[in-house]
Amino acid sequence: MKPAIGFIEFNSIAAGIFATDAMAKKSDVDILDSRSVCPGKYVVLVGGLTGPVDEAMQAGLEAGADAVTDHLFLPNVHPAVVPAILAAVPVDELDALGVIETFSIPSCILAADSAVKEAEIELIEIRLANGLGGKSFVTFTGEIHDVEAALKKGAGKAGEIGCLVRTSLVPRPHPVMKNFVL
Repeated sequence: MKPAIGFIEFNSIAAGIFATDAMAKKSDVDILDSRSVCPGKYVVLVGGLTGPVDEAMQAGLEAGADAVTDHLFLPNVHPAVVPAILAAVPVDELDALGVIETFSIPSCILAADSAVKEAEIELIEIRLANGLGGKSFVTFTGEIHDVEAALKKGAGKAGEIGCLVRTSLVPRPHPVMKNFVL
């Protein structure tokens, strides 16, 4: 089985906590994140092998019932995605910089996964909703042609589902930018 992640967003904090417990009890998955986010929602992110993540997702969707506002099951996730979500990616050099901003968490994760599968880039961070009014964004770096290709693919994926806010490409970031994106 391949690695996978599952994400569920709830419009109720109580429902999100209840569903997180149901997911953890249902199968052997890692609870990667479980918290409240802006604007008054609750999110849970699980990771593991495809089968157990799928089982946990079904348990979370059932437990959350009508409080579920969005969800994503992503089998065969690129190995760079989870560390970027956890902001645990050491990037030494900031080459060209790409940013994809989305209206939702699932669309941002899909955009990041598509981007990193498309080109030789390094994901820097996938910021999920906290302090962003529910929006999310991903930052990544690499050679300019790779960042351009990754932006096109990732933005296209978010755009397909109507969740793309904006992208930006910074060809040669000023050295001060390392203080804000690394």
